[in-house]
Amino acid sequence: MSNSNNEEAMDETNGDSFGTVKQRLRDRSQEIMSKRAVQTKEILSKQAVKIAKQAEEHERFINKVTYLMGVLGFGGFCFLLGARPQDIPYVYCLFYFTFVPLRWIYYRFKKWHYYLLDFCYYANTIFLVDLLLYPKNEKFFLVCFSFAEGPLAWALIVWRCSLVFNSLDKLVSVLIHLLPGLVFFTIRWWNPETFAAMHPEGISRRASWPYVEDTSYLLTWLFLVPLAAYTLWQVLYFLIVNVLRRQRLLRDPEVMTSYRELSKKAQKANNMWWRLSGLLGDQNRMLMYILFQAIFTVATMALTVPIFMSYRLHVIFQILKVSAAVWNGGSFLLEVMPRQVIMKEKKKSEMQPITTENTTNDNNSVETNHQS
Repeated sequence: MSNSNNEEAMDETNGDSFGTVKQRLRDRSQEIMSKRAVQTKEILSKQAVKIAKQAEEHERFINKVTYLMGVLGFGGFCFLLGARPQDIPYVYCLFYFTFVPLRWIYYRFKKWHYYLLDFCYYANTIFLVDLLLYPKNEKFFLVCFSFAEGPLAWALIVWRCSLVFNSLDKLVSVLIHLLPGLVFFTIRWWNPETFAAMHPEGISRRASWPYVEDTSYLLTWLFLVPLAAYTLWQVLYFLIVNVLRRQRLLRDPEVMTSYRELSKKAQKANNMWWRLSGLLGDQNRMLMYILFQAIFTVATMALTVPIFMSYRLHVIFQILKVSAAVWNGGSFLLEVMPRQVIMKEKKKSEMQPITTENTTNDNNSVETNHQS
């Protein structure tokens, strides 16, 4: 009887010891797995920090290169503007054929490609046709002059385009609006080859080109005909964006158009334009936007007549455009970019405590398992 009791006691002891060993092995494996998880998180965290630093260094290097190329390019353009004004149209054509396709690729990736249906690209395409195919057509020149020194030029001022040399996107946006006016300024006042080519028959010399016949001639080709061409663009834009591609835009709110961007900014700021666009109700904001744009176009095209007639006024207008772009660029560099850097650093500081807290919790869990 005592032997059986001893055997039962030994079995219980062996069972307890086996259970204890099994529990210790389980705890040990959990401890190892927890340590490995912590080490893996630390490694991934270090790699993420390293990648982020490399990305920042790469971005800084690209910004420096872009700034260098932007300053050198702008300086070279200013040199050509004074030394060989007759070559400025070719520089503009080279710029368009180089950067507009690249912008389409970039905007397509960002879902911003509907921006390329805006009036500025429509007008720039017409400029290319004039410069490359019909450089001696005076009436076509007047229409292009109205586009360049009307809506495009004033959009540079009203929409606060910024001349920022370390931002290729902002630099291209400025040049899309600024270069055409400079091109037609040089053709109007500074290009001796154009003057020689455009002398009418029976007249030995002419003060400037194109020849100004009378006020009604200027009003027709600087205002009425350009306004008709603008109306054609507006109709085509509305049909493409609001009819043919309407379902596409409704399905994907990330796809941006000029109207979407402007309405979002106006709604966020709750400014005067947002309140005015809602006078006829939210469902008619698009029509109000088209109306405001039409008023802007009519007013700016009307101003091209006195600008075309006066060399002094035209020079002042060129200085005003460049000054506005430089001023907006300075505001961006000194006001907007510092805020962006502060926000970026704030996000980094918010992410670091989360990583540290997770690592501490994992270490505490390991210690608790070890003690138990």
